[in-house]
Amino acid sequence: MIATLAILLALMGAPQGQADANDAAVQQPAQPAVEHAVGGTEHAVNEAEGGDGEKLDFLHHILDSRELETPWKTYELPEAGSWMVGPLDMTPTKHVIFLGLAGLLTLALLLPAAAAAGRARSGRTSGRRHNAVEALVLFIRNEVVMTNVGHNGARFAPFLLTLFFFILFANLLGLVPWGSTATANISVTAALAVMTFLVIEIGGMRAQGASYLGTVFYWNKDLALPMRLLMFVIMTPVEMVGKITKPFALAVRLMANMTAGHIVLLAIISLIFVFGSYYIAAAPVLMGVAISFLELFVSFLQAYIFTLLSSVFIGLMQHSHH
Repeated sequence: MIATLAILLALMGAPQGQADANDAAVQQPAQPAVEHAVGGTEHAVNEAEGGDGEKLDFLHHILDSRELETPWKTYELPEAGSWMVGPLDMTPTKHVIFLGLAGLLTLALLLPAAAAAGRARSGRTSGRRHNAVEALVLFIRNEVVMTNVGHNGARFAPFLLTLFFFILFANLLGLVPWGSTATANISVTAALAVMTFLVIEIGGMRAQGASYLGTVFYWNKDLALPMRLLMFVIMTPVEMVGKITKPFALAVRLMANMTAGHIVLLAIISLIFVFGSYYIAAAPVLMGVAISFLELFVSFLQAYIFTLLSSVFIGLMQHSHH
């Protein structure tokens, strides 16, 4: 809702022409020029032109850039290649900054809650905020992690809980004015998915030992040798593809869902420009507010789904048998 109101303020600040100019705009509505760039940190900005050619930025919440917008001014970030660590370019972009902010918010929430839990165990008052965080942590731990991972779930609970809160804060930061949804960047979600993939596979190796090879190379001892060899040739590539599709599904699902809401919001608010009149503004704005509330729900839902699927994949690898 806050993001919708910010967009509305930008729209209402656009200069309005005379009555004859409005009539011409109705006959030939201004179309928002949308450009897309894939990968990298250099992105074309989706913009719509106002009455005198003023450009309005709509999708700054999901696009990465070398600029950091604030209510007072726009700060230029260092150029690409400014901070090199060997062959790695560590120059921060807007998404990197908001990922760092999401990490700080995660620490600011969980560390005091952990300290309050320690005080509660010693018989001292823990406070209402601790009770709220504890209820959410226990729900994720007991209903998501332990249920899907199984008896080794306690070992993976810290990772999965951190993953949930980190993704949640990264999602929510895209809903505030001048914020940015870093989880709408496929590079970010791919990194989270690869990290989860490593936890899945390394955890499977530790749990199964030599039997882990059976999750890669299909070898069914119940079949006759000729059929066993045939199934080995056919099913081994399938097993390998199955491993790759897990992190791919995690990355694309989170990125697509966090991008979709902003795209829909852009399309709805752009109806004001398509029809060239502010008289119809009430309907798009109300729909935009509804979409913003839906995005708030989706932010929690996608963090939950990412954690749930990660728990399921870890549990499958912990107890996989061929």
